[in-house]
Amino acid sequence: MLSLAGRTAVITGAASGIGRAMARRFAAQGMSVVAADVDAAGLEELAADPDLPSPVRVVRTDVSDPSSVEALADVVFGEFGDVGVLCNNAGVGPMGTIWDVDVAEWEWVLGVNLWGVINGVRSFIPRMLETGREGHVVNTASMAGLIAGRELTRWRLGAYAASKHAVVAISHTLYAELRTAGAPIGVSLVCPAAVQTRIWDVERLRPRSGSEPKLPTEDGERLQAQLRRGLEVGNTPGEVAGLVLEAVLDDRFYVFTSPGSPGQVERHIGDLVGLRNPPVPGLG
Repeated sequence: MLSLAGRTAVITGAASGIGRAMARRFAAQGMSVVAADVDAAGLEELAADPDLPSPVRVVRTDVSDPSSVEALADVVFGEFGDVGVLCNNAGVGPMGTIWDVDVAEWEWVLGVNLWGVINGVRSFIPRMLETGREGHVVNTASMAGLIAGRELTRWRLGAYAASKHAVVAISHTLYAELRTAGAPIGVSLVCPAAVQTRIWDVERLRPRSGSEPKLPTEDGERLQAQLRRGLEVGNTPGEVAGLVLEAVLDDRFYVFTSPGSPGQVERHIGDLVGLRNPPVPGLG
């Protein structure tokens, strides 16, 4: 079992939601926590959080920018010399049909959700390997990374689902490559279902070059309202962070947050092996 006390945890997307909850959870394990996010105001709130068991080092980081993530790694290894847990957690989730999401929006989603993971792996794994110490990588994907057509079509999350499918593929491959290399670094893939976060309130993080999804106003507002209501009854970020901690300690790859998630995956696999066309909500 990986010993966490005295080690360092690096968490991207740490200014809110699951990332902030993981910062609290790992700090409670006696770890030094480095919290990274593009949201500087959110990082300041985290640093001032009276519920933190110990101070958190905050570093404003744009995970879509390789040089920004490399600078984060420089800070971490320069100040702490070690990473026990790396959480590639940053994510954004705008809505829109695949043909209505413009190029700037696609680049933003893939930059944060996909390249954020790639940049984290490229900047941190080589240095973690050099230390020769045990460690663990946590990549936050989504149920949208395992199933796309069946339950998610109605929400028009094609760009988000595409990015998270890629995170799933990278995580599987990273796990195999580290095992093949005999490296003492585990990998966990987090696939949350509904969680009480602000991931869909993208206006606070949207780049100035991005445009609004071209949904009809009434339709877009209706879908967003439905999605928010669904998130309100989901897991709390703290509950998800607890599951992540358990997976890290148990060296477990898959992390589901809902008891219904395995059944959803099973139905999806059934469609694949049965050569059935993807079901469309409302159409069968």
